[in-house]
Amino acid sequence: MPDAAIVPDSIDVSAVAEADLRNSAGGPYGLTEQGFIPKPYARLVAEGLARAQLYFGDDIDVRPGSVLRRLIEMSALEHARTHATLAAMYDSLFVSSASGDALSRLGEELGLPRPAMQASGTVSITLAAPLPAEGFVIPAGARMLSSGGHHAALAESARFADNRKTVTVAIQAFYPGADHNLDPALATEKLALWNPVDPAVDGLRRLAGDNGMTAEAAAPIAHTQPLTGGDSFWPDGRYRELLLQAPRSIWSVEALRTAVSLVPGVAAVQVIDEFGGLDLDRSIFGNFNFVQGLFSAARDYGSPYAFRVMVKPSAAAIWDGADGLHAAIAEAIEDLRPMGVFPDIRKAEEIGVAVNAKLVVKGEPLPSGDRASVNASPAAMAVKRRLLDRIRSYVGGLTFGEPVRAAHISWAMLNEPGIEDVLDLRLSRMIPATTTLDFSTEVTEDAALAATMLPEGDNLNLTRDQVAVLIDDPSGLEIL
Repeated sequence: MPDAAIVPDSIDVSAVAEADLRNSAGGPYGLTEQGFIPKPYARLVAEGLARAQLYFGDDIDVRPGSVLRRLIEMSALEHARTHATLAAMYDSLFVSSASGDALSRLGEELGLPRPAMQASGTVSITLAAPLPAEGFVIPAGARMLSSGGHHAALAESARFADNRKTVTVAIQAFYPGADHNLDPALATEKLALWNPVDPAVDGLRRLAGDNGMTAEAAAPIAHTQPLTGGDSFWPDGRYRELLLQAPRSIWSVEALRTAVSLVPGVAAVQVIDEFGGLDLDRSIFGNFNFVQGLFSAARDYGSPYAFRVMVKPSAAAIWDGADGLHAAIAEAIEDLRPMGVFPDIRKAEEIGVAVNAKLVVKGEPLPSGDRASVNASPAAMAVKRRLLDRIRSYVGGLTFGEPVRAAHISWAMLNEPGIEDVLDLRLSRMIPATTTLDFSTEVTEDAALAATMLPEGDNLNLTRDQVAVLIDDPSGLEIL
């Protein structure tokens, strides 16, 4: 017998046309031009009641609680389950609507198995070297190594101060898969080394060298808990987007973009083929006499033709070197490019974006005191960290040349519980981009010019070969 909670209080039997009762096609339900439309439970009950009155007469007792109505409701419940199952089976045939294992099987048929996630966890870092007067920061993206050659990176900046010499920070394995669920109980998987060629660790290496120490001695890593999550896979939404963009041929812009996007360390990619289509950005476009000459200038056939691969690396990526991101991208597309056509792989110019704003906060357990002490409290720092996470999600989703909009950042912060208002929002443009502000070195005139604070509410505009990177620094957010 169906659950009383799902039995409609009132069934409109008159809404069921007699033609629908006599037609086996199912009327507007079932397999239609719009796909498979399952019959709702209420419709099935209404059809059952109408059919009973058609066959047995209008005086048949189908009132709530009658035996016949109970039988109709039980039958309708099973039919509703059948319709739902058929709808799920139909949806499983297409990438746009499949989910779970069905979507995974469709992806395997396309040659793109569902990618694994990157394992994550935490480590504790202690600053054993003397602390500079202005404090010290190891930026997000700094790479760590195990003796077995496993790579992981800081997912957030490690900030040290006089009262904070040991910090616990989130980390993420650089490569996806269960093999990187690093267990510190195994000597070859314990993270204890700083990557010697990672530019993000240059500041630590300078501090260590000034004090006659190694980077590992200056900031020892305590890896005590295993990383987890590497045995899970991309969620349906992210995987579906990959499959819908997947090409059906190999020598195409889409094929190259898909292959490069799956290389660990690539945050975004754009494949540019300037001679493959209309030269829209050239002055000749729209002002050419087709009768008198060729539309585009002739190519130099003595030079190899190349296409451009513009890449936005992740914070943990290392661009140069035999194991760097440039080499990994070149290897990934080696078998996809046409013969004689070579890739010009470029790193996009990263423009750092710092956010400065005043915040009106209500409902958060902030301590009392002057504004400086309130903003330095752990509760206030937790609020700022959550806000930076929201802003990072927005900025990280921007593509090449897409401006950073102040209104979007304000909207993202206002969606955080407890934020009543955002005042005096200003964006700062930093060239070159850094993942954190570093006050340990002298600020030169050139560096001062490179950091430009925009007027209140102005967007930060970029060119097509530039990408925005959020500066992981909460000092620009001030709670009133």
